Amino acid sequence: MYDLSFSGFDFQSGALDIARVEDVDFSKSPLIPAIVQDARTGQVLTLAYMNREALAQTLELGQTVFWSRSRGELWHKGATSGHYQDVVAIRLDCDGDALLVLVHPHGPACHTGASSCFYRQLAERPHDL
Repeated sequence: MYDLSFSGFDFQSGALDIARVEDVDFSKSPLIPAIVQDARTGQVLTLAYMNREALAQTLELGQTVFWSRSRGELWHKGATSGHYQDVVAIRLDCDGDALLVLVHPHGPACHTGASSCFYRQLAERPHDL
């Protein structure tokens, strides 16, 4: 069984400790980065953004909901494609202004059909260095 908790949120019981959600610092920006990682493999799937409402809906649904900067609206990942991401855990960084969202993906994360949005290589050092 997985630990399905986020600072007081239990996805199985639906109990949410609002005070813990307030630990997330939206004071610098209404949008915070959310790094999405496959909980089974450790693969980084995407970098998306959440506002308070996206985080609240993610906690309520147990699936990822982001803020689409290009469309200017909430985006429930998988609502159109069926490629939902079930949330296993959400971790807050040391400054409280970035999230690591561990998920069980149901299909590819990228709109191109790639399993990860990070499939394009920019540079890589030789392994013998």
